[in-house]
Amino acid sequence: MTTPRSARPSHCWVLPLSKVGAADLPLVGGKAANLGELIKAAIDVPDGFVITTDAYGAALEDARLSVPDAAENDPEEFRNRVAGIDLPPGLAEQIATAYARLGSGPVAVRSSATAEDLPGATFAGQQDSELDVVGLPQVIDATRRCWASLWSERAVAYRRRRRIAPAEVRIAVVMQVMVPAEVAGVMFTANPVTGARDQISIDAGRGLGDAVVSGSVTPDHYLLDLAGQLLEASTDSTGRLLSDDRLRKLASVARDVTRHFGGSQDIEWAIVGDRVSIVQTRSMTALPPPPVRLGRLQRKLAAVVLEMLPVRPYPIDMTTWIPHGPVGWMARLTRFVGVQDLFDRLLIEEEGVVTRFVPPSPQLTLGILRAPYRLLRRAAHYDPARWREDPRYAEFRAAVDDLARRDPTVLDWPELVRLPHAAMSRIDPVFELRIDYLPGAALAVARLYLALIVLRHRSLLGPLIVGADTLTAQANRGLEMLAARVRDDPDLRDALTGGLDGLGEFPEFATAFEDYLSTYGHRETVSPILASQPTWAECPEMVLQLVIAQAAATAPAQPTRSEGERLSGRVGQWAAAARAGMGFREDSHAEFIRPLPILRAALLEIGRRLVGAGVLDEPEDVYHLRLAELESIPNLNALDQDARTTLRDLMRARAAKREEMTGVPLIDPGLVSGKPSTEGALVRGTPAGGGRASGPVRVIRGPEEFTSLLPGEILVCPYTNPAWTPLFSRAAAVVVDTGGPGSHAAIVAREYGLPTIMGTVTGTRQLSDGQRVVVDGGAGLVLDQEPLR
Repeated sequence: MTTPRSARPSHCWVLPLSKVGAADLPLVGGKAANLGELIKAAIDVPDGFVITTDAYGAALEDARLSVPDAAENDPEEFRNRVAGIDLPPGLAEQIATAYARLGSGPVAVRSSATAEDLPGATFAGQQDSELDVVGLPQVIDATRRCWASLWSERAVAYRRRRRIAPAEVRIAVVMQVMVPAEVAGVMFTANPVTGARDQISIDAGRGLGDAVVSGSVTPDHYLLDLAGQLLEASTDSTGRLLSDDRLRKLASVARDVTRHFGGSQDIEWAIVGDRVSIVQTRSMTALPPPPVRLGRLQRKLAAVVLEMLPVRPYPIDMTTWIPHGPVGWMARLTRFVGVQDLFDRLLIEEEGVVTRFVPPSPQLTLGILRAPYRLLRRAAHYDPARWREDPRYAEFRAAVDDLARRDPTVLDWPELVRLPHAAMSRIDPVFELRIDYLPGAALAVARLYLALIVLRHRSLLGPLIVGADTLTAQANRGLEMLAARVRDDPDLRDALTGGLDGLGEFPEFATAFEDYLSTYGHRETVSPILASQPTWAECPEMVLQLVIAQAAATAPAQPTRSEGERLSGRVGQWAAAARAGMGFREDSHAEFIRPLPILRAALLEIGRRLVGAGVLDEPEDVYHLRLAELESIPNLNALDQDARTTLRDLMRARAAKREEMTGVPLIDPGLVSGKPSTEGALVRGTPAGGGRASGPVRVIRGPEEFTSLLPGEILVCPYTNPAWTPLFSRAAAVVVDTGGPGSHAAIVAREYGLPTIMGTVTGTRQLSDGQRVVVDGGAGLVLDQEPLR
């Protein structure tokens, strides 16, 4: 049983691992807390002790070292001072006593930071560990080096990505009896590449496990089912390192550890004879969603939805524009015709973050029986060609325009937090219009299609139904009109190469550009279903670049008469009606977006005020909160410190979880579009991080070449270790000659969202600088890509 903190002596700086657990994380750090939990679960852990974070804090205090933000900006000096620090009086004696109890022999000395081995931030390899340390002076020196490693450049960079402030992290040090391992390695209790929760992935190497963890050797790789049965094996030419019996024992430990922690684990293990010892465990990070089987209809529906989800939705998306915007209304529309679960429960959240997309499995209800009557009745009464004459459309536009005139910056807090719901409610009339007019649009297209079948011109359906004068067509024409002015005026073209600043020299064009944004600026830049993504009006530079790109192209040819315009008689009328129906479908969807800028302005103003209240770091952090959490704040000025801390902790936890999931797809793209062919692969290796990326190769053979890696290049290297991980912020993908999925580099690369391939053996020899390739991390393949022309 863990000794309560209050019952411990004030200078109890050293504790046995058997006396600590999850409740002691602030005192002993993540690694030690997890090892203590394993001991409580009767899982074999080498004997050891932990030098607590209080000891580290006391050492800094005695040396008059504080932890200002400047320590993160220039950590080298601070790190050097910590490495030379004197131990507080009494600490060396406590370490000596604990070390003697272990037998004064070789020990492993490992860091255990308070932000380490936690969900969303493993800090894999970011702080130092040392093995085979012998003798009390060496143990004390290793302790100092572990403390100092908290301020390594890689650890500082990692903390910045996880929004962990310098003063919020402290470090403990774990000492354990060295296990003279015959075989050691890493074990994931779920498949780290496919996400399968019913598989165990094991990397094994001879001797100590640090070679496997560091990625300096290519380990044996085993894939097991939960019972320990071998599914796959990749070993060297001298045979397997792990027998079936050892694999079953490891699988048994994997089940026990997963059961105790309640989630998939990343475990470091060592084997001597028949004994399996666990030297570390932490939650798996960046774990893909579990594989699912999809039918043909599910794949088609999934492709449609995923096209609208190019980025992971935020909590604010899940509580505003997704349920109340186009997706929510599409769900209502399909239920209206007797189909449910088509747009319901598509996105699964964990810890407040969307982790996976579940393709819909539509179900028919009894409502399908009356759907034909309801649809035909509406088709007979509502002509899509005249939908804008419907009074409800005028009311919708007036209501949106009226709400848009409200300035969020001058609203009091209660009015401001009501504004998002007010904006979302404005799309109700458009939904009613779609319910009434879409049946007529569908009937018009079906009627034309049947007529073309009879006339044996079925292939003309596509050309006949396009060409309606939609909002999209009008926006494109407006863009071309701006581009034509740039194309015809070299001075204007030259001025605009400097961006928006160039508009000041050409007031007439600037006015036309502003008018264009005023008319079409409500359009989405990324997705029509996400409130977290900016609109065109918020990205004028992007729109200007579209104008410049259009101006650089040849002026488009004037449109010719459509096939429908050449048809005469009734079929020509039917073609016109079908075009009007398709135009209604397009335009009514575009009208859905009109309240989006109002919603975004309200959310960002809420975010700005929460920044002022010390809850958020920047206005966009509001996306990590849910609308109900914002609405639950009755008065921002009266918000007490506990409530501020709660909201801030929620935001940061979700931000860290989202950061962890950056490179994890919501669903395996191969399940939707099919698995890629392995033909023509330049290099093959072990999949270690899913996803695909393309770019030019950059072969980096050692730290002296680090600066040559440019953003967006494919990092190809003979090996990696934690010192290489800062490169991952610039790389598009990682390809390594040695190592396996359990190495530190592979773990961190997955957290950075990089397609990663380990153990290619010949990658640095087969690939060359500048060669354009595609890296398929899920398949473990590097494929050729034709050079850009």
